[in-house]
Amino acid sequence: MRTMQAVVADTVGEPSEVLRLQTRPVPEPGRGEVRIRVAAAPVHASDLHTVRGRYGFAPEFPTVPGIESVGVIDELGSGTDGLTVGQRVMTVGVRGTWQEYVVADAERVLPVPVGMSDSTAAQILSNPLTAVILTGDELDVRPGEWLLQTAAGSTVGQSVIQLGVQVGFKTLNVVRRRSAVEDILALGGTAVICTEDEDLRERVADIAGYDGVSKAIDCVSGQVGADVSRALAPHGELVVFGALSTHRQTDPDKLTIPVFARSLIYETKTVRGFWLFRWFTETPKDRMAATIDRTLQLAGSGALRVPEGRPILVEKFSEAVHLAEAPAHGGKPLLVFEP
Repeated sequence: MRTMQAVVADTVGEPSEVLRLQTRPVPEPGRGEVRIRVAAAPVHASDLHTVRGRYGFAPEFPTVPGIESVGVIDELGSGTDGLTVGQRVMTVGVRGTWQEYVVADAERVLPVPVGMSDSTAAQILSNPLTAVILTGDELDVRPGEWLLQTAAGSTVGQSVIQLGVQVGFKTLNVVRRRSAVEDILALGGTAVICTEDEDLRERVADIAGYDGVSKAIDCVSGQVGADVSRALAPHGELVVFGALSTHRQTDPDKLTIPVFARSLIYETKTVRGFWLFRWFTETPKDRMAATIDRTLQLAGSGALRVPEGRPILVEKFSEAVHLAEAPAHGGKPLLVFEP
């Protein structure tokens, strides 16, 4: 029996305590499935949120985390026309990718575009895709409009800035550290607010002027999300797609956005959520394919550049887990299975 390496969480808990490297049988593909030898799988903060039991779905434990991967098809099940053994592919909304081999439905596999690196292919169908959906389908940000975003230095944030340059909308970028400001401006951000020493609402008014900002995205939540909602112009829209401030919290007060009722009522603002996993499961196939194709085209043209990841051998997965949530950790940690 062939075996493989997999990072496994035996139970819900703090990732540093419950994750371990395990030897498992290599899975066999069934009808309509392919088996992929994984070349790289990113470690996202949301993966760790899942292990802690506070994400949008609760897997059965023991579980293999991971929601993205790139690799090479090494075996085909029956009924998988159009794919071939040896083909480089990336997975679309497939869970359990922190292992040497992954079995996926053929419909959840896409060929890697010629010239795209493993690092980009492993990451593009979560954060960069989220940026494309939020600025397009969700908010339809037009040339000349302002878009306010939190965590501007994140992968989603950097992608949004690049999309602003490509499309022609202006980005008002919120960061926590003064040291991040120059990097945001160098990437093409229109303006930056640093919450380390600036008041968010005051600075939005200073920068955007009388008309203000009518569209915003937030992945921090908590008080920062609340400040963003209050800073919006009348009829403004805020889409919340993450809660970075809550990953290690258990206090219910820290897991909320204290939205100001008067601001919603008298200025008729809208606050709503977005979750990529639900988008994968509920979006019509043609619309999903078109949005993914646009994302890949933007990456292929150079308009959307995904920061190079940091490969880490699976034996050192604990280092990757630590870096995934460390401030200014550099490139996205990528679990790899060969030196």
